Amino acid sequence: MTGYQRDEATIASVQKLRFFPQSVVGGHGVRLLSDDGRSLIDFSGAWGAASLGYGHPAIVAAVTRAVADPAGASVLSTANAPATALAARLLDLFPSDRPQKVWLGHAGSDANECALRAARQATGRQGIIAFRGAYHGGTAGSMSVSGHAVQDGSEKAAGLIQLAYPDPYRPELGDADSVLADLAMRLAEVGPETIAACFIEPIQSDGGLIVPPPGFLARLAALCARHGILTVCDEVKVGLARTGRLHCFEHEGFRPDVLVLGKGLGGGLPLSAVIGPAEVMDCATSFAMQTLHGNPICAAAGLAVLDTIAAEGLAAQAALRGQRLRDGLEWLKARHPLVGDVRGRGLALGVELVTDRATQTPAVAETAQIVYRAHELGLVLYYVGMRSNVLELTPPLVLTDADIDAAIDILDQAFADVAAGRVDAAAVARFAGW
Repeated sequence: MTGYQRDEATIASVQKLRFFPQSVVGGHGVRLLSDDGRSLIDFSGAWGAASLGYGHPAIVAAVTRAVADPAGASVLSTANAPATALAARLLDLFPSDRPQKVWLGHAGSDANECALRAARQATGRQGIIAFRGAYHGGTAGSMSVSGHAVQDGSEKAAGLIQLAYPDPYRPELGDADSVLADLAMRLAEVGPETIAACFIEPIQSDGGLIVPPPGFLARLAALCARHGILTVCDEVKVGLARTGRLHCFEHEGFRPDVLVLGKGLGGGLPLSAVIGPAEVMDCATSFAMQTLHGNPICAAAGLAVLDTIAAEGLAAQAALRGQRLRDGLEWLKARHPLVGDVRGRGLALGVELVTDRATQTPAVAETAQIVYRAHELGLVLYYVGMRSNVLELTPPLVLTDADIDAAIDILDQAFADVAAGRVDAAAVARFAGW
């Protein structure tokens, strides 16, 4: 029995999002070792969580020290040195002219849920502004403000105003001016004093790696500020150097009230954070807690990630490597009619696939076949988007030019094989993806 077959027999399907039959037994740098002995280039970065790749010496050393002499297991009922050190570092990286506090969690889901509940508790308001296409997590609260199609059956938050996210590639779905006009009208209807927070993604990641039009988020944040509505910036996937700057919102000319981090913060270990005004984050006690929140081993990993980002200049490196990767994707666009749009920032890039560039018809089946074929050829990446037709590239920040060139060559072959009908559609159909 293969590793994947054992997985099928033992691991519950409710926590699976699978695109091909991958089973890994190890990893080093940007590469994963599969149980059939293949070395795979991982351009998913485990959905961006493996920010420093696999087996980075800084994380290995930090976690080894923390495991050997753990400062307890939680921040719930005792202070521990790694957690407080991590919180202090995060505050330094998100400066403010008013007192701030940090909440530490396991993942983007619980972090966004904390931000939601704290915003409501602190303001006494219940209404929320969010966007169609947004994926803020898989807990009840985070799903209640999400707008991704895969969560259409989830119960939405009371008083939710859900807006179109302006997509420059598909402006007919709503441009910046029309979205802001829609919000102004809906605020007038419900009363802006009823709205606690606006949840923003500076790049809508699972919705399709959509970069908003210039100035849109700054205008949105200014509108919220006029009405005392907190802006909550979800940078779980695109934050911490991935886009070429430490924080993705820095590209957009505004500063959110609350910043949510996750995935890459732990470098592969479960860790998330919410940073916000003290009056919001101190709104209650025994309010948003789980036993292992602030775990010192995970906190030590987080400190190692932040140290490495600074020491190795990974934000600047993401900008440079991202440009090389984007150039390669544009080369693919010139060679393959399936590529409709290439977009993103730094090492958070999306490639939207269409069957016809004029009509922009989503190439759903072909997208699934390309990621499946790429895996067969030695490259790991996934697809996202409301129409399941956007290749997502969020590789580890430590990738090299050689990694990029090899990945582009594999994608070139995958596109050619799909166009020529050389991919087993029946095999691909076993994997539901998004």
